Amino acid sequence: MKKTMSWTLAPLSGAVALALFLGPNVAVAEYDSIQVGNLSIGGALRANYVIGDYPGDSNRRDWDDGGDVFLDTVRINLDYENGPWLGKLEYRWYNGYNMLHTGWVGYNFENESQLQVGVNRVPFGPGAYGVSQSWFFDQHYYIGLSDDMDLGVKYTMPMGDWTWDFAYYARDEGHYSGDSRDSARYSYDVVNHFGDGYEERNQLNVRGIYSIPNADTDVGFSAQYGELKSKGPQSDGDHYAVSGHMVNNWGNWTLASQLSYYKYDVDEHNVFGVDGSTAPTLTDRHVQFGAYDFSNAIAAEGWVPAVSLSYFKETDSIPWLDYVIPYAEVSSIVKSESSFNSSDLVVLGAAWGRGNWYIYTDLAFSNGNEFVGWDAQFYDRLGSNNDDNWQTRFNLNLGYYF
Repeated sequence: MKKTMSWTLAPLSGAVALALFLGPNVAVAEYDSIQVGNLSIGGALRANYVIGDYPGDSNRRDWDDGGDVFLDTVRINLDYENGPWLGKLEYRWYNGYNMLHTGWVGYNFENESQLQVGVNRVPFGPGAYGVSQSWFFDQHYYIGLSDDMDLGVKYTMPMGDWTWDFAYYARDEGHYSGDSRDSARYSYDVVNHFGDGYEERNQLNVRGIYSIPNADTDVGFSAQYGELKSKGPQSDGDHYAVSGHMVNNWGNWTLASQLSYYKYDVDEHNVFGVDGSTAPTLTDRHVQFGAYDFSNAIAAEGWVPAVSLSYFKETDSIPWLDYVIPYAEVSSIVKSESSFNSSDLVVLGAAWGRGNWYIYTDLAFSNGNEFVGWDAQFYDRLGSNNDDNWQTRFNLNLGYYF
């Protein structure tokens, strides 16, 4: 098990790396891949078992029906490195839709800085996946503030104990193949679901992370600002977000924390759909978001606290297991609109690693997440969240990476 900082600049040479966020670290497992000159070819196959509060679900995911097993993800990874030049491509297939996840070319400079051009990860938060280690991520992800892929240019630069990221994104990563109008994508963005909504344009990001000398602690801040291009009767808008974050390590323990504020400034003619129907509603208190081939509404303004505690344990005495990472995570979206209910997510679980296998076992509780439970109104759980109904989901994700 090799640990490097989460903002490591160069990909592994001769292998496709699975990067799994461990606080401020990335645990990198080198898997067998196909090597063709300077190109490494790899991928992953993942399957899910789901059971929880899903009454009346035809897919048998309810507690009384025994749960459901289905193929989660098929993906292909290409990693290229030739001297200072490098590149990454990842494409994913899901049930009924598919999309580009990553696609960029880059250059490593002699001062250890790096330039990436293309669809790359937006620098916001303490690491690639925010504070989270779980399959679900934390609530930052569902409002586009962690593991967000956009089309643009990013420059990463070390400076003493600091690591700086500066980026410009012309637009989001785009819509690919699916049934939705604009939501067949991996990461959450503002989407033009009805054809006369908003689209993201001209986003600027800056992030600074300071590694405290003689202490295994990183503190940092992130900020972003972008435009919202109107495709309908409403005027153009904009959005911004700021965040403070910290990652503390004590031996094998990791405590990651983050507090963010975000706002989408849209006018009262903004079009969004709260019930998934074709009948739009006009409001400046919601924004239409989308990913995974369906759209939903989020509150236009709010605070997002999140914290994760985890422990990394190598298991040399267990022949069928290399390591295990138990974790507990809590995150929430606290809306500025007083009539809106908060959207909370609690995840208790563990990740298990053995050879090419990486397995998540997660028990999630939420009163406002589209992926947890059935017995509440969809599409608005991250918006006004009128039902405010706590639901439970157990998720087992089996992943084979090569």
